[in-house]
Amino acid sequence: MEVPPPLVLKRPLYVPSKTLMGPGPSNCSHRVLEAMSNPVLGHMHPECLQIMDEVKEGIKYIFQTLNDATMCISGAGHAGMEASLCNLIEDGDVVLLGVTGVWGHRAADMARRYGADVRYVEASFGRALSQEEIKFAFETHRPRVFFVAQGDSSTGIIQQNIRELGELCRQFDCFLVVDTVASLGGTEFLMDEWKVDVVYTGSQKSLGGPAGLTPISFSKRALTHIKQRKSKPKVYYFDILLIGQYWGCYGTPRIYHHTISSTLLYGLREALAHFCAVGLKAVVRRHQECSRRLQLGIEELGLEMFVQREEERLPTVNTIKVPFGVDWKKVAEYAMRKYSVEISGGLGPTVEHVFRIGLMGENATVERVDMVLSILHEAIQSIKLRAVKAERSKI
Repeated sequence: MEVPPPLVLKRPLYVPSKTLMGPGPSNCSHRVLEAMSNPVLGHMHPECLQIMDEVKEGIKYIFQTLNDATMCISGAGHAGMEASLCNLIEDGDVVLLGVTGVWGHRAADMARRYGADVRYVEASFGRALSQEEIKFAFETHRPRVFFVAQGDSSTGIIQQNIRELGELCRQFDCFLVVDTVASLGGTEFLMDEWKVDVVYTGSQKSLGGPAGLTPISFSKRALTHIKQRKSKPKVYYFDILLIGQYWGCYGTPRIYHHTISSTLLYGLREALAHFCAVGLKAVVRRHQECSRRLQLGIEELGLEMFVQREEERLPTVNTIKVPFGVDWKKVAEYAMRKYSVEISGGLGPTVEHVFRIGLMGENATVERVDMVLSILHEAIQSIKLRAVKAERSKI
């Protein structure tokens, strides 16, 4: 038996142009797209290693850290979650997960696979965790590792007390892991000042880079713990001591660990260069101003934000309650079909309850906010009108 060449690959590649106003990825700038069209380099070529060093410096800036163990994991944001837990956890360690949406449960699934004794502290639906709730959970469970998402993209909730959590973790000799995949660039984050032990983020959201490389940083305290493990991390690919040698983090000769994508490096390098040129505070301010404009527009349309407390709303991924009697899928399909604009539905606990509108990177502009508000309103009205006509036709 001979398998023939697939006919589909005889057709030329076609990629439509879309405006990505969902929870990520966001649209890349022309600068980033052009960078990724450069020639491929070998993963150990000096020019590639130089770009890796430049990316490393950019990551230190966006995390506000001087940690030597700052690098990228080759993989999507989930790879950052895996690497954080894989390196810190040993069999039997108590790991406490802060849950404000889907990501606390996702991290718990991973932690169990690394042999952790998993515990939870869960927020009320649509709310952030209070410092009192978390402290009570610490006193009850005495965790070795505490995980929390600064911004949960499934619910649109922001956890504002990371600074206080850093202090709490030190009091309990616990390692603090913070997921900033959806929040970085939309709110303040100061890794060293807040005593965060591990942080990772997504390259494809507010940074405006391509998905596939995950910036991550480990504190000196976390690195010392990893070096003193009783056993090696359970996954070779996520072993931060080896990846860090490849990235030149420890002052030792570079080693081959895996074949990094040079084209993704180019894109991330240029996304970081733009981010740094604009400045961290200015980027955060722009994202927050766009979110406030969107929230005012939502109110004017007679719609309601899912997160009731303004101070607990994530600026980058905004969740809006789906009006009664409206099918969110039809609204999303209308926006895509007529305008090639992505508006997403919920995820995990918010499925069928919310629309999710992302304001990140290139899409965090006044013009994009006004555009998505107009399209959302038009789509909802169109779906409602169709529903009325359908009911009348039955009479």
